[in-house]
Amino acid sequence: MDSKDVTFDSAGIPLAGRLYLPDAGADTAAGRPAIVVGHPASGVKEQAAGLYASRLAEQGFVALAFDAAYQGESGGQPRGLEDPAHRVEDLKAAVSFLSNRPEADPERIGALGICASGGYVVPAAAMDHRVRAVATVSGADIGRQFREGADGTQDPAVLQSMLDAAAAARTAEARGKGVGRFPVFPGTAEEARALGGQHGFEGFEYYCTGRARHPRSAKELTWSSIDRIAVFEPFRFIAMIAPRPLLMIVGTEAVTRHMTTEAFEDAREPKELMWVDGAGHVDLYDRPEYVGPAVDRLAAFFGERLAEGPKAPAAGHARG
Repeated sequence: MDSKDVTFDSAGIPLAGRLYLPDAGADTAAGRPAIVVGHPASGVKEQAAGLYASRLAEQGFVALAFDAAYQGESGGQPRGLEDPAHRVEDLKAAVSFLSNRPEADPERIGALGICASGGYVVPAAAMDHRVRAVATVSGADIGRQFREGADGTQDPAVLQSMLDAAAAARTAEARGKGVGRFPVFPGTAEEARALGGQHGFEGFEYYCTGRARHPRSAKELTWSSIDRIAVFEPFRFIAMIAPRPLLMIVGTEAVTRHMTTEAFEDAREPKELMWVDGAGHVDLYDRPEYVGPAVDRLAAFFGERLAEGPKAPAAGHARG
């Protein structure tokens, strides 16, 4: 497996990516099946997205991980903006980039979204027929998470308070007081657990400790992200992915698993739901015992669905 740094444009913003390629001995003369991999909110290409992209390249795919606009090594101001509409545009731009790479076959491009990108990839693929197969890992509805909390029990007053703060920050910015930001994570693991339960602790452990901490992952988001996120409904048009195939992978212990299962119910055939026994939401970012089975299924799914020639739709089913 080889890799190289690349850049491409997304609605006028330069994005930084890492392109992962199969072994040099693999035949790339006619282009190989290729996969765009989107990272979680606040993540960067060097974390979960890069891990999955590299593992898929080892399985013979061309795979692209990249930083979202306004984050990581990519361009865009203000820094730390999480804009769902632009995140969707970023994924489409990544498809355009792969469509013009000699290593990739433009007729065999798939998309994989992890966590929030599991939501972003759905509207991107629903409206972009160049994406021939779609998969999610720990797919999350980021709008719903901000409205209801990861487990759906958040007091509605929390969002209203955040919207008040976002409105005040916009007014302050218009008055020349700079861009307002808020921390994504609290200062300690104990605070993370107290504020966000097990899900909050898992996120803190991944992003803020030696487990996966990266200097470019977003530790703050702009307040102007909040009203953009709160009205976003990523799974609303999931049925429009059909007749292209959909695979959704989720851990049995994930606090967010209801987001995946409810979206799966709304999706149309061909579709497949894979449960990873014992895995929490964040476990599927990097824990080898959970990532391994997920990658194996993704490789088989994309290998079959991005094979040359038309494929007959398969019946939907759940896998353990």
